[in-house]
Amino acid sequence: MLIALAVLAFFLGSIPFGVIVSRAKGVDIFSVGSGNIGATNVVRALGPFFGTLVFLLDVAKGFVPAILGHFLVHGQPLGIEGQVWSFLLGCVAMIGHMYSPWIKFKGGKGVATGLGATLASMPLTALGAMVVMLAVTVTTRYVSLGSIIAGLSTIPISYFLVKDTPQVLPLLVLLNLFVIYKHRANIQRLRNGTESKFRFRKTVDNEKEEGSDQIDKNDRL
Repeated sequence: MLIALAVLAFFLGSIPFGVIVSRAKGVDIFSVGSGNIGATNVVRALGPFFGTLVFLLDVAKGFVPAILGHFLVHGQPLGIEGQVWSFLLGCVAMIGHMYSPWIKFKGGKGVATGLGATLASMPLTALGAMVVMLAVTVTTRYVSLGSIIAGLSTIPISYFLVKDTPQVLPLLVLLNLFVIYKHRANIQRLRNGTESKFRFRKTVDNEKEEGSDQIDKNDRL
C-alpha cells in the first residue's frame, strides 16, 4: 500500500497545472516572465485569478497524498510514525512537481506543493510558516525570499513550538535544501538587486522594468 500511495503521490504531483492552465489560455508559460510554471509567474502572465487557481491546484497536489497517508497508514510501518509517512508522501508529490515526466523531468520549485504536504501532516507548523511567508513577502514584495524564509521557519516552528514528532526533522531539512537549490537563481538575483518584485496583477508586459531580462536560464523551470 505504501508503494501504491507513493506512486500515486508522484504522478499527482507531476501534473503541471501551471502549464495546462496557461496553454488553455493560449500562453506558453515557459516563454513569458521568469519561465517558471508556478503560480507567481502565472499571475504575471495571466493575472491573479488564474495564478490563484494554479496555486490552489499545486497545494492540493501535496495535500491529497499526505491526507491519504494520514488516514490510511496505521501504526508505525518500518518504525516510522504515521505523521512522518503522511509528510513523506506529500514530499513525494513535491518531487513529482519539481521533476515532472510530462515536461521532460523539469518542473516548478515545489513551494505550494510542499505547503499542501505540510498542511495535511503538520497543520499548525504549516500555518506558522504561512504567517512568516506573508510577513516577509508583504514587507519586501519578494516571493522567493518569503518562500525560502518560510520554509526554513518550519524547522524551529515544528521542533520548538508545535513539537511535532522529531522523526520529521530530517525530512524538513532535506525539503528546505531542495527548495533552496531550486531558488538558487533567485538567491543570486536577490544578492545582485535584480530580483523582480511581486505585484498581484498581470505584469508580464512590464517585466523588463524590474530586471527580468537578466533572469538566469537555471530559473526557467
